Amino acid sequence: MQLTYWWRHRRLAQLRQPMLFTEWVQHRKLHDRDPRLPLLADKVRAKDFVTERLGEEWVTPTLWSGRELPAAPAWPFPYVVKSRHGCGHVCIVRSAEDHDEAIRQSRQWMRQSYGAWLDEWLYGQIERGLLVEPFVGDGETLPIDYKLFVFGGEARFIQVHLGRGEQHRWIVFDRDWRRVSPATDDADPERPGSLTEMLRAAEALAAGFCFVRADFYEVGGRPRFGELTFYPGSGLERVEPPRLDLLMGLLWTSAVPGWLSTAVTLA
Repeated sequence: MQLTYWWRHRRLAQLRQPMLFTEWVQHRKLHDRDPRLPLLADKVRAKDFVTERLGEEWVTPTLWSGRELPAAPAWPFPYVVKSRHGCGHVCIVRSAEDHDEAIRQSRQWMRQSYGAWLDEWLYGQIERGLLVEPFVGDGETLPIDYKLFVFGGEARFIQVHLGRGEQHRWIVFDRDWRRVSPATDDADPERPGSLTEMLRAAEALAAGFCFVRADFYEVGGRPRFGELTFYPGSGLERVEPPRLDLLMGLLWTSAVPGWLSTAVTLA
């Protein structure tokens, strides 16, 4: 773990007394064995949790789930094939040729447990499987991805992903839609009309956790749940600017019961 962290950040992680957000992700990977994590990261089972907390209208329906895609699609184009047990396992299917490619890729997904090489414990606890969902984008365009960072039950930041599938980039805003991270030269995207609903939903889903990232889309002006993430970027993606890595780390620290007094004792 320290080697991969050093490779990406050019420093060793403080694992006994994490201060940065990226260090807290490493700490969670090593120490947090909360049985809720695999349940809520499972892209099939999480939908029941979201339906119970928010309502069925927040959830993209599952057209099919199983372990091996059928040779011919049983659903209208376009649709999306995902793994339930991994991260980044997504195929957009718009044609029969795309379906053949989805079969090839999904077989690779099913051959191995995701996350072992980065010590991402929770993925190894999820049943390997596949699911198919309807495509929720607009024509050829993937929907904007709004990733809400929730610390101690309060949504504090929104990471807005633009150009997914093309020139992928993101910008970070605070909950009042003020830019925090100038990661691109893009003009600020328009604040989504359903942002207030997303903030409330993220906080409802993240209740009882020190940190959760809750992802949403806006479809037809209405918010739609994407997924819950507990190891964003595996803690290896750089958080820019560096002060944001520290600020998020301090928010995580303050959300851990008794951690500050424990850290003082350790020091």
